[in-house]
Amino acid sequence: MLTEIFYHVDNFCKDYEEYLQTIQIIDKEKSKRGPKPKLHLSEIITIVIYFHHSKFRTFKDYYLFLKRNRSSAFTCLVSYSRFLELQKQTLIPMMVFLSITSPKHATNISFIDSTSLKVCHNKRIYSHKTFKGLAARGKTSVGWFYGFKLHLIINEYGEIIAFNITAGNIADNSPKVLNHLTKNISGKLFGDKGYISEKNFKTLWNKGIHLITGIRRNMKNKLMDYYDKILLRKRGIIESVNNLLKNSCMVEHSRHRSICNFFVNVLASLGAYNFLERKPAIRCFNKALTDLN
Repeated sequence: MLTEIFYHVDNFCKDYEEYLQTIQIIDKEKSKRGPKPKLHLSEIITIVIYFHHSKFRTFKDYYLFLKRNRSSAFTCLVSYSRFLELQKQTLIPMMVFLSITSPKHATNISFIDSTSLKVCHNKRIYSHKTFKGLAARGKTSVGWFYGFKLHLIINEYGEIIAFNITAGNIADNSPKVLNHLTKNISGKLFGDKGYISEKNFKTLWNKGIHLITGIRRNMKNKLMDYYDKILLRKRGIIESVNNLLKNSCMVEHSRHRSICNFFVNVLASLGAYNFLERKPAIRCFNKALTDLN
């Protein structure tokens, strides 16, 4: 797994650095002061992503383990404090890496949902300072939290098509969030009742997207296509993706001491999820879905 991650990341970093050299205005060698980093950008990104495949629950224990047992796999592992500084440089490259990594299967069936990213316990909200002014209180089906929301769109193969990170008090059916998430998708989009909005339905319909949700108790029943009804019942696939991101890829924890490294951790966990061999998928209806498309 480590070799596979490094192979893909290193190929991306070569193209990324070549592109930066073509658009830079000043000489890169003369513009930077101080010693050059001993670790290459591809090595830093690989270390950050591979952490989410390890069994360690804290990044410090994981990195110290690499220094003791896997130092031969990297050019020169720096100290832990120095690596935290270098880690901040991976934010923009990782955003580009995730954006250009398109799903293997191009389909017209998508599922949308959001999950909470807690940054501290509710009892520590008033004393929490790291994300002051950025994080906010939000509410999910399991209660209140303080932090951010991760909005996801996946296909029926469990591949992440689009994502967005917002404050915890942003509604799931926010037009701004939906417009950002649905830039590059088309076809049918399945969501829960929190996405019910006549305005959003019309806006997405004009973009070639059919938003399909359940109905509330005070709403009149409407006829629905047979396969749409089946696929709506399979909306739990995105809940399984959220469960994997939180429990296996550790997208959420309350030990962040840096805003930049918080976003690096979220992006790294999404990247680690993309490298999983088995993802939640709707396998029973592949033939029916093909006929539907």
